[in-house]
Amino acid sequence: MTHGAKFMNGESRRLLIEMLFTEKCSCIIRNGDRIGIFRDRGVMDLYRLLGNDRSFLDGAFVADKVVGKGAAALMVLGGVSELFADVISQSALKLLESNGVKVDYTLAVPHIINRTKTDWCPIEKLCRECTTAEECLPLIRGFIEKLPQ
Repeated sequence: MTHGAKFMNGESRRLLIEMLFTEKCSCIIRNGDRIGIFRDRGVMDLYRLLGNDRSFLDGAFVADKVVGKGAAALMVLGGVSELFADVISQSALKLLESNGVKVDYTLAVPHIINRTKTDWCPIEKLCRECTTAEECLPLIRGFIEKLPQ
């Protein structure tokens, strides 16, 4: 049994959020005494964890720089209990809150944009019509499977 985020105090959360920026990583996840620092782009780390180490997500606290609907769906499916996002899309926020995830954030935006700032983030665009986390997963999987290895 993991102790998850519900047993973390405010100081522990603050330190993890600070670490998110000092480590220059994409996200930090804490579940009980285990802390993971992740550096892959987009949703890759969350997608891998969901497939290979779901128990680490179950009940975890996540500090993430940018959270769109796809990342939110993966967190919901993994059982994340609490999230701090520096930037979060409105649709991600709605999905997380409707699934009981406690969310704190710095900035909520209408949608996440791509890295070149020319369009929506591709996964945000793929998932925009989905109403549940379960609907997002096959779309995310299809996107990731098409990426060059």
